[in-house]
Amino acid sequence: MQTFTIRDLRDRTGDLVRDAEAGKLSVVTKHGHPVFVAVPFDELLLKNGINVALAVKLFDEDRITLAQGAKLAAMSLSEFIDLLGSMQIAVARYAPGELDREVDAFE
Repeated sequence: MQTFTIRDLRDRTGDLVRDAEAGKLSVVTKHGHPVFVAVPFDELLLKNGINVALAVKLFDEDRITLAQGAKLAAMSLSEFIDLLGSMQIAVARYAPGELDREVDAFE
């Protein structure tokens, strides 16, 4: 496992990527303190659930759709919806005022 500083990221990004491709973990530090770990994205990682965590995070940040999240998490749509519900993450996303307009139209 290699350690990279924040400054190294600018000059040694290629080394970080090559290490990840080779299956190696790397730690990135700032002022000597760990900030994050660069983990190779491989089958072992997927089997241990990172795909679910990634799907939830990306959906919660509105970067992927519900269907894309379910696919990434290797779940059915209903399973993914249930998971999001258990985490209190809203599945229905309304733009500001959109829900009010729909309620007004319903009345």
